[in-house]
Amino acid sequence: MKKFYQYFLERRFFFINLFIFFYIFINILDGERGYLSYIKKNELLEKKKIEQVGLNNKLDDLKLKNSMLSLSNLNLDYLDQLYREFFVLGKKGEKLYIIR
Repeated sequence: MKKFYQYFLERRFFFINLFIFFYIFINILDGERGYLSYIKKNELLEKKKIEQVGLNNKLDDLKLKNSMLSLSNLNLDYLDQLYREFFVLGKKGEKLYIIR
């Protein structure tokens, strides 16, 4: 034990530098702002951008549907389509004949 302590005292500058080097190296790779965290955050950013594009498309679709239902620009064909879907009056691919 005495030899180890003496060896450590002789080389303490080396061990302190080695410890600091490993600490910095590990934080560069895997720290809060390290390289691996950077890659994970970039992947998450790309996923969020794709999700944002999808949500913007849904928002535009809802705005279009809302504008079709406004009183100033009422689209009767769209209303008829909504009634048929809600009350199950007609189904897709079904032929309807109008008798007068």
